[in-house]
Amino acid sequence: MTPMAWDTERTKALLLEAATSEFCTRGLAGARIDRIAAEAGVNKERIYQYFGNKNALFDTVIVTALSSLMDEVPIEGNGPEAMADYAGRLFDHHQKDATAPRLLFWEGLERGTEVVGLPKRMANCASKVNSTIAALPGVSREDAGDLLITIVSLCDAAPVLPALDGLMAGNDPGRAERRRAAVVRTVYLAAAALAAEAQEPAHSRA
Repeated sequence: MTPMAWDTERTKALLLEAATSEFCTRGLAGARIDRIAAEAGVNKERIYQYFGNKNALFDTVIVTALSSLMDEVPIEGNGPEAMADYAGRLFDHHQKDATAPRLLFWEGLERGTEVVGLPKRMANCASKVNSTIAALPGVSREDAGDLLITIVSLCDAAPVLPALDGLMAGNDPGRAERRRAAVVRTVYLAAAALAAEAQEPAHSRA
């Protein structure tokens, strides 16, 4: 790799890191190119050169963050226990790093149903649904998708709704552990119900 190529990749990485922080804190509308460039220590013209504009930079940030999350927190094992374990590990991940929940919050708030990086994100989501079906044999694709969005909603809410969480359940030192236990328990019960339903004879479900 030539020095110029190395510098280009390093500059892109610095800009993405600064942009991720800016978008997580201020969203798409509130983010400023000048602040991102200053935080990265890079001329702002490089943002336009490498990413196009602020919207395109946000696209790159969210696709990159969500792709990393898919790899970092896989579904492992079989049965309702596997889905409950996945929920617990996803909750733990978001407690340490709230990047993905915050970006998804801003995306939903500012863009509604508009989805960036559609092919890649569709493939990632399909892979997660397939992993859920593998963990819960017989569960329909629709039910697997519903279970996954339930897990994501439960885990993503913790870092983006802290005030509401405190009002409803308190802010004692053990709150995070109690919230995690509630998420794991809820997901286990939901997954167990789906697994049991999937094993019922077709005529009894009609």
